Amino acid sequence: MRLSTKGRFAVTAMIDVGLRQKAGPVSLNDISARHHISMSYLEQMFARLRRSGLVESTRGPGGGYTLARPARDISVADIITAVETTDDDEAPRAGAEDGVSAMTAQLWSELQARMLAYMQSISLEQLIEEQRALVGEPVAEEKPRMKRGIYRRPETRAPAAPAVPNSVFELGRLALAPR
Repeated sequence: MRLSTKGRFAVTAMIDVGLRQKAGPVSLNDISARHHISMSYLEQMFARLRRSGLVESTRGPGGGYTLARPARDISVADIITAVETTDDDEAPRAGAEDGVSAMTAQLWSELQARMLAYMQSISLEQLIEEQRALVGEPVAEEKPRMKRGIYRRPETRAPAAPAVPNSVFELGRLALAPR
């Protein structure tokens, strides 16, 4: 298991969804704006989270994502394993288990097992409650509504055109015109 920026962003986004889902599905656009994460990155992460059964999506206007299970049943390890890709480097290599490599392989596998156990012990609900204690309950953001109706277009006056000729022919008429 690797810990990367992708895993950190996924945990952050899941906390955001858990905090705000009472008001309805949380859009990726809103998460992107609040946490400065690119939309394409969020789309990739939430596709993996959805395939792992951690979030549900709602399409259409007012759509977004909600948690698929109660927050207490989702661990940090669930979130990270859903979004992180597995590396072939982590798998023991055939023939590489000699001498020092064998000693460090055991060290890294034990470290990985402890990290996994620690992340499994932390639920999303705990992180959401910690966030609420720090910041308080998130305020429902009013989305600007489109004003509908028929508006009269404001009258604009054309700027006064100077009395200058705009062609060779008018120049000739001006020259020949009696004064």
